[in-house]
Amino acid sequence: MITVLSNVIRFVVLIALQVLLLDHMDLANGWVVPYLYVLFIMMLPFELPTWSVLLLGFATGATMDFFSSTPGMHAGACTVMAFARTGVLRLLEPRDGYEFGVAPTVQTMGLVWVLTYSALLVPIHHLWLFFTEVFRFDRFPETFGRALLSALLTITLIMLVQLITGRQERKRA
Repeated sequence: MITVLSNVIRFVVLIALQVLLLDHMDLANGWVVPYLYVLFIMMLPFELPTWSVLLLGFATGATMDFFSSTPGMHAGACTVMAFARTGVLRLLEPRDGYEFGVAPTVQTMGLVWVLTYSALLVPIHHLWLFFTEVFRFDRFPETFGRALLSALLTITLIMLVQLITGRQERKRA
C-alpha cells in the first residue's frame, strides 16, 4: 500500500511540476524543453507487469496531453517509452536479477546504472515526441538536435532529483 501511495504522490508532484513550472520555461527560445514527468514511468517498481507499465505510461502521457493540449503526442511517446522500459531493464539486469520491492534509484542501483537507464529511455521518449510534433523528416537534423538537447537537460534534472531525494531518504533513515 505504501508503494502505491508513494507512486501516486510521485505522479501528482511530477505532473504538477511539469505543467506549472517546466512547461513555461523558455530555454533557447523554446528549442530545449525538459520533460521531467517521464521520471514517473522510469521509477515504477521492477516487478510491475509489462501490461500495467504500458497502461500507466499511456495514462501519464494522456494526462500531459490534457494539460498541454497536445492530443496523443505525449500518450504515444510515453507508451513507447514504457514498452522500451522492459527491454532496457532486461539489458541492464544484474546477474542475480532485481530485488523484489526495490525501485530503480541511485541509492538502490547505483549512479552509473541509473545514468545508463536514463540515457537509454529518455531519448526514446524525446525522439518519438519531437518527431511526432513535427510529423515530417525534412527537418531531421534540427528535430534530432532539439530532441537530444532536451533529453540531455531532462537526464540532468532526473539525476538532480535522484540525488536530492536520495539525500532526504538517508537523513530519515
